[in-house]
Amino acid sequence: MSEQINLLIITGMSGAGKTVAVQSLEDLGFFCVDNLPPQLIPKFAELIEQSGGRIKKVALVIDLRGREFFDTLSDALSQLEEMQHIHHQILFLDSSNQILVQRYKETRRRHPLAPEGLPLEGIEAERKMLEELKGRANLIVDSSQLKPVQLKEKIASYFSTIETKMIVNITSFGFKYGIPIDADLVFDVRFLPNPHYIDELRPKTGLESEVSDYVFQWDQSIEFLEKLDDFIGYTLPHYQREGKSQLVIGIGCTGGKHRSVSIVEHLGQKFKENYITRVSHRDIERDRRS
Repeated sequence: MSEQINLLIITGMSGAGKTVAVQSLEDLGFFCVDNLPPQLIPKFAELIEQSGGRIKKVALVIDLRGREFFDTLSDALSQLEEMQHIHHQILFLDSSNQILVQRYKETRRRHPLAPEGLPLEGIEAERKMLEELKGRANLIVDSSQLKPVQLKEKIASYFSTIETKMIVNITSFGFKYGIPIDADLVFDVRFLPNPHYIDELRPKTGLESEVSDYVFQWDQSIEFLEKLDDFIGYTLPHYQREGKSQLVIGIGCTGGKHRSVSIVEHLGQKFKENYITRVSHRDIERDRRS
């Protein structure tokens, strides 16, 4: 009986970090192929199946350097779904327009869709072209605020092992710094009492018991947590049955330091028995850096 082969398709915005992602996956033992024409994906998968189990983890980079083949990607993905021993996932790398323009200026490269025009024109055209593919992605990673080494570490944390449990990434953030673009679910907790207005709690974070005790002492906080636990507990099995291997849940308050952090820590503990939970706090130190 043939063993399952894990095939990861890497795509996304030009300049968002696909090269860095491939480097990270190579370090993890993936067999990587850069810029494979989409129409060759099913044939390539067949060859991997015939490798006799020597190749079990494969990563393919598909981007707009092969745009003449790009329209065939949808058909190729449909064929993969019919291949019994191939488990495929799509990793979509994204970044904000502002950051992408900055990266193009720093490298002095031309955007593949705007060789004679401004980088932003190419970025906007590419983003529109990739909308449907982004919607099909199993995992979206926003590299806007990540240095290359941080992106490598993030990719490694996702794919260092092929897990049977779904990975639930729960992150706190501050609305005043923007919503994480890779979040699948976003919850706004700005209606809860704010420790920021308590002098002795303002410099502390939701990682400290004084802050979390304050956040959770109110009836509305207790009621909200019960409803949030029920909602997430209900939806996660359905996401997993639909083939979702990674889910990103964003919990936002005003600054991303107190309320959202406390609730993310609670959720990480709540669901760690049945899922692989990874907790992060995007903006917890932001006010100290500014």
